[in-house]
Formats: sequence, structure tokens, C-alpha cells
Amino acid sequence: MALTPTAFEWVCTLVRKESAIVLEKGKEYLVESRLVPLARAAGAADVNAYVDGVRLRPDRRTQVAIVEALTTNETSWYRDGAPFQAFSTTVVPALKQSRATTRSLRIWSAASSTGQEAYSLAIGLHDSVLAEGWRAEILATDLSTEVLEKAKAGTYSQLEVNRGLPAPLLVRHFTRAGMNWQVNANIRQMVRFQQLNLTSSYAALGQFDVVFLRNVLIYFDLATKRDILGRVRRVLRPDGYLFLGGAETTLGVDDNWERQLIGRVSVHRPKN
Repeated sequence: MALTPTAFEWVCTLVRKESAIVLEKGKEYLVESRLVPLARAAGAADVNAYVDGVRLRPDRRTQVAIVEALTTNETSWYRDGAPFQAFSTTVVPALKQSRATTRSLRIWSAASSTGQEAYSLAIGLHDSVLAEGWRAEILATDLSTEVLEKAKAGTYSQLEVNRGLPAPLLVRHFTRAGMNWQVNANIRQMVRFQQLNLTSSYAALGQFDVVFLRNVLIYFDLATKRDILGRVRRVLRPDGYLFLGGAETTLGVDDNWERQLIGRVSVHRPKN
């Protein structure tokens, strides 16, 4: 049975209230497919029955599960490739010059999902700046506690490591764990995972040299995009770098950024 308008509207309202993510009309199939496993686990006849049950008998744990199911995004190793190349070949060398005194870098992987982006960055930094005696810390945040637990474990199936991870890096930085692969401890310890709603305060996060906020702004309305970009700018050092997704931009959203091209990749830097 297709998702009813009442069930869809209730889910959209819940997700927007909890995460500020906007689910537009036409996303009914996405909502239904994401909630099928939850409905089955609860013994509900279908997704409509599951949603109606939660709607009529509110349960906080179930509401959180629904929001997490709808806000978990696809990810992969070195997703889209070019941003990571720009990071390693241009951004890191520039920061090594400007941070020569502190010899320390802080990176924020926002909306990090199951950790592939954060660990991809950690591997690159381990093989460059750490080898030269620098310190590097990566903060990886996500709304979903479920995906963060998986990310912390750093254990991935063969199918997951096949999605974008070069074989030489798999051999060098992973260890077999039964049928799976686990990120080596020296890479895992470079990353700190923390639950964070991007619409909440960033005051306790500290300052960053680079922020990866990729493929997440597209889910927010204009006012929320502007708010998030403004608060990201306040935690990014004045000469820092912001990476957005290929379909995302600061243009027409927040004019306090300037765009810089690195090859075919756009990075965004705070205007002074």
C-alpha cells in the first residue's frame, strides 16, 4: 500500500522539526523504503500502520529511529575523487606553510555518516603531515547515533571497501576482521566522532582549518542554509577552506564567502 498523505505529512513534519531537513512532495517512495525495515521490526502490517501507531501513541525512541532512517545518506571512500585530490595536492601544502609554527591541523567532517569521508581524510593526512611530525585531528559529526557507532568501530564489509577505496590503501591501512575489514588503530585514533545536529550550537567545537560540509546543504531550506554557513564561517579560521558538494554553493545564500577554483573543484574561503 502506498504511503498515505497523512502519514507522509506527519513524517515530513517530524524530520523537519528534529533535523531541519526538508522532505518535499515526491519523496514518498524514499520515506516508505527507508521505513520498511522499522515497520517490519515493529511487527506492523505496513509503513502506514507503523507511522499511524507512532503518530497516535508518541514514543521518543521510535521518533528518533524514524528521523535517523530518513537522514542517513549514502557515502563512499574518496567520494567524487576531485575534492580529496584538491585537499591533498593544494590545501594541505598551503596549510603546511601557514601553520609551520604550530605544526597542527584540525579538520571537521560534518554529516560524516558511517565514517568513510573522515577516514579518507585521516589516511591522506597520516601519509603526509603526520609522517613529518605534525599533529592532525579530525572531528566527524552526524545527527544519527546509529551511523556514528558504526563509524567509531571502523569496520566495513568487502562491498563497502570496494566502493572507492584503492587497493594499496586497503592493504596498508586496514586489517582483516573475519569477513570484514577494520581501519587500523593509528588511523582510527586520528578521528573523534560526535553526535551533532547542524542546526544546533557549534560553540564547543573549537576552530578548524578545513571544513568538509558536502552533500548536506541541499536538504535544507534557504534560511537554514544561510544560518549554517554563517556559523561554519565563525568556527573556520580566517584563512581556512570550506568544501561543499558539487551541487552546492554559497552564491545567493551567504555573500561572506569567496570562491576559489582548484582545478575543477570549487572551495570556499571566508571574506576578510
